[in-house]
Amino acid sequence: MSFKDIFKTGFYEAFVGGATELSGVSILVILAVSGVIGLYIYLVYRLSSKAAFYSRDLNVSLAIMPVIIAAIMVAMQASLLVSLGMVGALSIVRFRNAVKNPMDLVYLFWSVSAGIICGVGLHTLAGCLCVITTILILALQSLPGIKASSVLVLRSRDRALDWSRVEELVKTYSARYKQKARSYQSGETEVIYEITPKQEQELLDRLGDLEGLQYVGILSHDGEYRV
Repeated sequence: MSFKDIFKTGFYEAFVGGATELSGVSILVILAVSGVIGLYIYLVYRLSSKAAFYSRDLNVSLAIMPVIIAAIMVAMQASLLVSLGMVGALSIVRFRNAVKNPMDLVYLFWSVSAGIICGVGLHTLAGCLCVITTILILALQSLPGIKASSVLVLRSRDRALDWSRVEELVKTYSARYKQKARSYQSGETEVIYEITPKQEQELLDRLGDLEGLQYVGILSHDGEYRV
């Protein structure tokens, strides 16, 4: 029997089933470790996510995903025929759910990677992945960020209002300012500034003392800082 015949026989046996034999205990260990890692990812996501972006449904999905993917990996190792069928089935799946926070992508890839690693039996690597990923997330989130600019909204119905005086006050109490919009509608003038306030309350008090301004408001956000 030639090497070519042996290769054909081995490939056929792997194709019809039995590429890798896993005992029931090994499968249970793989799924159990995947479940523990899923619960760990659940806790890290719950503790590190901001309240505005936290999604309980996404967090539950992150906890369950490693177990499902580990089971898929076990099935793919058991038979080449099953693995080809799963590749074909998964290739036609399309996910249209929008990701609100870019950090959610990190957790999704973390959950998927942990499931794949556990599925092939590399439990130590999966544990190291969890520890290093957690350290990086907590360390980078603890770094102080640059405060984002605020938006100052001013409205007035008094045509005699001296807007140069208003801009002078904005300049005095702001480290940085830029007029973003000015509109006039139904007798009301609205001016919007993008500012980095030095003394926010003092700026509000001084603008509020001006006669003719009907509305003074400062809006803050947690978005990205733009130079």
